[in-house]
Amino acid sequence: MSAYEFIKTETEGRLFIVTINRPDQLNCLHPMGNAEMGKAFDEFAANPDLWVAIVTGAGEKAFSAGNDLKFAASGQKSPVPMPVSGFGGLTSRYDLYKPVIAAVNGFAMGGGFEIALATDIIIAAENAKFALPEPRVGFAALASGMHRLPRQVPLKKAMGMMLTGRTVSAAEGKEIGFVTEVVPQGKALEEAKRWAGMILECSPMAIKATKETVLTGLNTADLKTAFETKVPGIAKLMHSADHKEGPKAFAEKRKPVWQNE
Repeated sequence: MSAYEFIKTETEGRLFIVTINRPDQLNCLHPMGNAEMGKAFDEFAANPDLWVAIVTGAGEKAFSAGNDLKFAASGQKSPVPMPVSGFGGLTSRYDLYKPVIAAVNGFAMGGGFEIALATDIIIAAENAKFALPEPRVGFAALASGMHRLPRQVPLKKAMGMMLTGRTVSAAEGKEIGFVTEVVPQGKALEEAKRWAGMILECSPMAIKATKETVLTGLNTADLKTAFETKVPGIAKLMHSADHKEGPKAFAEKRKPVWQNE
């Protein structure tokens, strides 16, 4: 357990869990909370023994209701800057190829939704609510939401959310396409751990190479160029011990022992 004031971090084997810990403020993030989130995900990115991360919120009411507007309106000066990795330490982090899962319990609004959109898999409890409501208060979803949402779901669905600021249920989120799985209330973290477990059965080298290839390809104009672009992670995978271990374990009818090297 790491010593943070506004978040909690836990390690379970190869799994790293980050919990936004401001339940009385619906897990809204102010500059100090964002700074801690940035440090936590820096720790995850740098530690070769940590292969998968989960981000969630304390309590059942909220994953994160976004930016702490009360702090912003108070006129207090922040003692720390916004991390270069963006809101929640994730929205401007473009070079993290380890997988991150969002376990969404309750409200994921504004910046909270943008944190979830910056992950790879969203597990939502039945009571989860999603929105980019910034236009309703004279703001815009500047922490990548206006770009990520229309890249992850059909444009008309994304515009239907963004131009109204309306709230979407977990079930509708799955129908639209940004929610991976819906589970009973109180079970989001448990299900996220189950998905993390499935990822951890795979080679971490192959997982990182896959995520890097997908994200790089999505930023490429055409399929042919995307297919012919070999990202550095693929070369690392092909020369890794994991690449040899997989077929060897299969032939020997045993579970592979991944080395992440």
